[in-house]
Amino acid sequence: MQRSPTFISPTDRLGAPGYRSNRRIRFVEISLVTTSPASTPSERELRIRAALMAPREPLPRKQRKLKSGTTSFMLVMHVLATVALLPRFWSWQAVVAFAVLYWTTVLGVTLGLHRLVAHRSFEVPHWLERVLVLMGTLACQSGPIDWVALHRHHHKFSDQPNDHHDAGRGLWWSHSEWMLHEIPALEHKERFAGDLLSDPFYFWLDRWFLLPQIPLGLALYWYGEAAQVHGGGLGLVLWAIPLRLVVVYHVTWLVNSATHAFGYRNFDCPDLSRNCWWVAILSFGEGWHNNHHAHPASARHGLRWFEFDITWMHIRLLRRLGLTRRVRQARYAP
Repeated sequence: MQRSPTFISPTDRLGAPGYRSNRRIRFVEISLVTTSPASTPSERELRIRAALMAPREPLPRKQRKLKSGTTSFMLVMHVLATVALLPRFWSWQAVVAFAVLYWTTVLGVTLGLHRLVAHRSFEVPHWLERVLVLMGTLACQSGPIDWVALHRHHHKFSDQPNDHHDAGRGLWWSHSEWMLHEIPALEHKERFAGDLLSDPFYFWLDRWFLLPQIPLGLALYWYGEAAQVHGGGLGLVLWAIPLRLVVVYHVTWLVNSATHAFGYRNFDCPDLSRNCWWVAILSFGEGWHNNHHAHPASARHGLRWFEFDITWMHIRLLRRLGLTRRVRQARYAP
């Protein structure tokens, strides 16, 4: 007998996607689910594949023009990231700053913006949620309200023509081109992120999400000059901000593009999500994307023994420290 998870997330369908499999999935604190293997494509998946391969209608006229602000910002960041790699700016301190801020930023996105806020797959104290969201905002992937609204929209319309990074428009579109154009999904922000719009902290951070880079840059520049680091303060700033941002951008975008094109499927959910191991490594577990699309309410994405999930390890650590509760977890059992 097939059953669906009883948990429903803040938006339509996010916690109860359609899928089939003969494997049992247990949600801690929720319910037992029975599924069947995805080795043989279902008729529904074949229809989705056919729709994905079909030519998409051209973008509406108002959406064809590139957004000058976003396009210019991305161009400048990529140029500065390239400059950061010049030998004159290299130093061990720069590498450490990059590594620490990469961990901080990626974890802020995966643990904070994604699994905590977008899907509410676990709960943490109010102050810790603020810290995690601020960490995620350091990724400069728009403000937290826009980020959450777009992510919830993607789950509702995944791989459909109105998905803002619809894989049917090609790998490059789903990777990053989509964000250089107007995004109609943002017109429905109140529907998909209404729970955040009334929070002054989220509202302020959504508007001024670029501001945290300023004190960060000033502190790094001061340290680089004071410690006489090779490459100076400018070298630290280039490694810790534009280079780090560009790497995190592409890692995040790979979850939108590569994991809808490459890898294997554990579940026959109604989209083209895949589990991609190398994306999972780079993104702290977000590459187990088919697992996530099948069970978006689960705080754990790596469900099989070999599916390494760094973000889940951090959630377990928070639980041991008594800083999280009501952790929703799917378990994969053959």
